[in-house]
Amino acid sequence: MKLLEEAFTKGGGGHVRLVPDNPEDMWHLYNLIRVDDHVDAVTFRKVTRGGGDEHAGAAESERVRVRLRLRVEDVAYDGEGDAVRVKGRNTTETDSVKLGAYHTITLEPNRPVKIEKDEWDVLDVDRVRELSDPAATADLAVLLITEGLANLALVGASVTTFKAKVEKAMPRKSGAAQMGYAKALETFHRNVLAAVERCVDFSRVKCVVVAGPGFAKDAFMRHVDATLARRAGGDAKTGGGTQLASEHRRTFVECHASTAFRGALREVLENPAVVSLIADTKAAAEVRALDDFFETLADRPDRALYGPAHVLAAHDMLAIDVLLITDAVFRTRDAGERRRWARTVEEVRGAGGKTH
Repeated sequence: MKLLEEAFTKGGGGHVRLVPDNPEDMWHLYNLIRVDDHVDAVTFRKVTRGGGDEHAGAAESERVRVRLRLRVEDVAYDGEGDAVRVKGRNTTETDSVKLGAYHTITLEPNRPVKIEKDEWDVLDVDRVRELSDPAATADLAVLLITEGLANLALVGASVTTFKAKVEKAMPRKSGAAQMGYAKALETFHRNVLAAVERCVDFSRVKCVVVAGPGFAKDAFMRHVDATLARRAGGDAKTGGGTQLASEHRRTFVECHASTAFRGALREVLENPAVVSLIADTKAAAEVRALDDFFETLADRPDRALYGPAHVLAAHDMLAIDVLLITDAVFRTRDAGERRRWARTVEEVRGAGGKTH
């Protein structure tokens, strides 16, 4: 995320101008923008011209590029399309859009956006700091693979995004279908590698974990080695994206997973060989904190509390060591409720506790 301009004070009003770079930045924007904020960005509007009277001819519609400033009434996150949709009323009259007219701006990576708030609380400030941190990027890719199925995910500091799913019907390994099986497996591996090259930015991703049951991951890595050897011999064909090169081979790490379905991602992230690779990410810290909570709940249930009433009661007694709270709590439309939890987070930190 590029922070172009910052003009606000904690607890007061102000604005920031940002340029999101990747899907994780879009998740942060979704959590940063709230109802009654103002969002200023370039968008497109369908405008009808002509057709006002019988001499004007037929009406014609066209999409025009305009800059609008909306007072936010609703925010929606599109994880599949890497976009945030902001709906609200226009507060800046233009030739194409009347003052007070409803419009929806689609925020996407690499498009500047200005966000104005009447009050920047501690959570907003922390998120802006996290957004502008160059280290807070998706530096780990996980490929879950078995014969005929592969799921590719990017694990960032705050959000995990599944970028590709590759499926291939596989014939039986024995009998007359054996030759067809080898050809289908080669096609499947080629499609999976193409998805990796299309979705993984090797200039930023530090490690690609290949995980799955049995020997499927080993067979895929043999295909990767064969492809690299062939390209070294002069065959540099690729399906687009960032082409895998010999220097990227060392970024691949293999580990076991019981399945190639998405649910196995948590199993991979808890693998000791992988934990060391993501030790410095926010995701790893949150996984450890959640595991500690469940262990405490099982062994010493009087030391692990959950639910708003019990958590606030513990806070009143300054008894919180670690506070786990989801982003959904802060997306409430009740401003008073958000202020209460923002104040709780700040006070827990001030008392020496940790928050996730």
